[in-house]
Formats: sequence, structure tokens, C-alpha cells
Amino acid sequence: MQEVQWLTEEEQRLWRSILNAKRAVDRAIDLQLQETLDISTADFSVLVVLSEAENNVVRMRALCDALDWDRSRMSHQITRMERRGLVTKERCECDNRGIDVVLTEHGLEIIKQAAPNHVRLVRRVIFDVLGSDIDYEKVSGVLNKVAEVADSQRDHEAE
Repeated sequence: MQEVQWLTEEEQRLWRSILNAKRAVDRAIDLQLQETLDISTADFSVLVVLSEAENNVVRMRALCDALDWDRSRMSHQITRMERRGLVTKERCECDNRGIDVVLTEHGLEIIKQAAPNHVRLVRRVIFDVLGSDIDYEKVSGVLNKVAEVADSQRDHEAE
């Protein structure tokens, strides 16, 4: 068994700061969406993908891939959203086996209302704090690499 290389105090502080920042940002977004439009972050995530898709339609499997959710979670989420008139489900016209998720007019109106406040919040809690001196490309590269390594670790453990 490989010996554990424990985190240094400095690494531990950074790791905990990353976790704390992520939780705080998630809570701020959750609260804003709940209080202003009575939608969840999960609702918002689905609405974003649908609003950016051609004709506001995405196949259920592609929606799962886009959000990295399993089929069961997505199915329950879409059922809840359908009950509230945000989306509809339709048989896929191309092969009649798959399910397309379609953004409704009500869902489109909700995302149009949510987006400006969401962007203002993200700007205030992330970009205003980071400032203009930061190398966005470098930071994005590092974060993308972290995600890539984490995903490959997850895939490796699933084998």
C-alpha cells in the first residue's frame, strides 16, 4: 500500500478555503433562486441547458451528459419541473425511442428573469473579488485540469 503524503498546513488551509468558498457560493445561489423565483439550483441548471439549445429542446440522455447527472436523478428532476410547467417531455421525433425535454414558454420566462440576477451575483462574489489582475486563462486551465483529473479518478474507481 502506498504511503499517504499528508497535506501541509498551507495545503490544508487552501483546501479548506476552496471547500468553504464553494459551499458559500452554492448557498448564495440557492438562496437567490429560491427567494426571487422559487426555483432550485437544479431547476436553474436544466433551464440554462435548454435555453441555450437549438429550439430549446434537448434529448434526455444529452441533458444527463451536459449536467453529469444519472438518468434517475434527471428523470425525477424533469418530472418535478414538468408539474410546474417549466418543461415538457416528448417522444424523440428522430427515432421514437428517446425522450426530448422541451423548454416551455413559462420556463423560458423564468430563465430570462433569473439570468440577470444570477450574473450579478456571480460577478459580485467571484469576479469582483478576483479583480482584474488575474490571468483568467491560466486559472481556467488549472481548474479544468483539476476537473479532468477528478473525472479520470472517478472513472478509474468505477472500473
